[in-house]
Amino acid sequence: MNFDQIFESAQSAFLFYKNLPGKEKGAFLRRIADGLEAEKVELIGLASQESNLPEGRITGELGRTVGQVRLFAHLVEEGSWLEATIDHADPERVPVPKPDIRRFLTPLGPVVVFGASNFPLAFSTAGGDTISALAAGCPVIYKAHPAHPETSKLVGQVIHKAVIDSSLPIGIFTHVEGGIDTGQALVRHPLAKAVAFTGSFAGGKALFDAANQRTEPIPVFAEMGSVNPIIALKEKLGSDISGLAKQFVASLTLGAGQFCTNPGLIMVPGVHAEEFAKAVKQELQQIVAAPMLHEGIASAYYNAIAILQERRELEWVQIVEAKDLIKAFPALAKIKAIDWLEDDHFQQEVFGSFALMVVYEHFNELYAIAQRLHGQLTITLWGEEEELAKKVDLINQLEEKCGRLLFKGVPTGVEVGYAMQHGGPYPSTTDSRSTSVGVYAIKRFARPIAFQDMPNSLLPDALREENPLGIWRTVDGNFQN
Repeated sequence: MNFDQIFESAQSAFLFYKNLPGKEKGAFLRRIADGLEAEKVELIGLASQESNLPEGRITGELGRTVGQVRLFAHLVEEGSWLEATIDHADPERVPVPKPDIRRFLTPLGPVVVFGASNFPLAFSTAGGDTISALAAGCPVIYKAHPAHPETSKLVGQVIHKAVIDSSLPIGIFTHVEGGIDTGQALVRHPLAKAVAFTGSFAGGKALFDAANQRTEPIPVFAEMGSVNPIIALKEKLGSDISGLAKQFVASLTLGAGQFCTNPGLIMVPGVHAEEFAKAVKQELQQIVAAPMLHEGIASAYYNAIAILQERRELEWVQIVEAKDLIKAFPALAKIKAIDWLEDDHFQQEVFGSFALMVVYEHFNELYAIAQRLHGQLTITLWGEEEELAKKVDLINQLEEKCGRLLFKGVPTGVEVGYAMQHGGPYPSTTDSRSTSVGVYAIKRFARPIAFQDMPNSLLPDALREENPLGIWRTVDGNFQN
């Protein structure tokens, strides 16, 4: 595999593609969406076979994938994401004349995207990272995940056909297969300008380190998972123990617990701990063990639980009695807050349907837990409105620990839209300022550039005085089109 040829082709394509009007980029993305729908039957069967996920789940994931492609198509066609900003000149200003300055976002260049194991469509070949990079104007070198190679190839063919049908340079998208060495080589290539990754902490951190050891460091947008704590306040939990137990277990075991927003940690007040644990156990006993993505993930799940079983601080509410080479049996352990606070190991993610229940006795313990939490993708706070009004300090502390703070429901289920934030403080991601879901994902792959006193005829269309794109812009401090 000649990486120099791949990146040189991508760089050449970039110099053309970055200047392509938003409407033409949108048309290209819509061809990808249409192509995915045209291959729906084969894609669903293939992805289900390779991932062990049921066809119903894959059908929903395909719908989400197509939907987010079209969302980004609309975004680039509309154009305001460019943040076009104009400050007109004032030659009469004293003591010095004011220059004409115009600023907008411009794409970074070739982006290396790594596929995720747990989402063979929505976070893989034509997933949010690839599509947001293409929408920004960046070519993509996509590193396929070995867990679903044939699915990735088929989606790659759909994107390739869309490139051809749109009369775009072939280097705009390249599908690459290989192992860890291949991934490291892609990140280290001097023409790579950014990296997007969804997966384990170890994998994301290795790519982050490699990118920062380059002569020219580049940004790595790695989503590395989290335990997504749920914090139950006394009155709320006491008012609906059974209902909240059902919600929690449904979220915990969804997809065999193989979601980055899986709630692997729940804090409950001591006064309701026994009753809630009993209700959760009853729900867990009704769950049918589901296949995990592959044997390696199942093995890691059981190994992580075996390590926890050696800890004397834990009381097991539901233990895994027998191992299965592929299926995940859910498990739940309980620990006192004072013990949880003593060891950061209890914050480590177990990828699968395992959760740790932390029992706190008073608010000071709960606040100490909030202070000790690592960075999370999500935190959920269950409380009655009157309770929450008395816990402003807790809410303020939790805001510092997550990218999305929920006040009802459960963290699984990530809406793809304009306001979604899917990213959080380290170690949940490598850059808490970014999101990998929703339209703002596009801004990971663009940087600001300003033009001072540039002739109008040479300016990019987004910054020309006559506004040929008809987009919303900030002109002399006023938002207008």
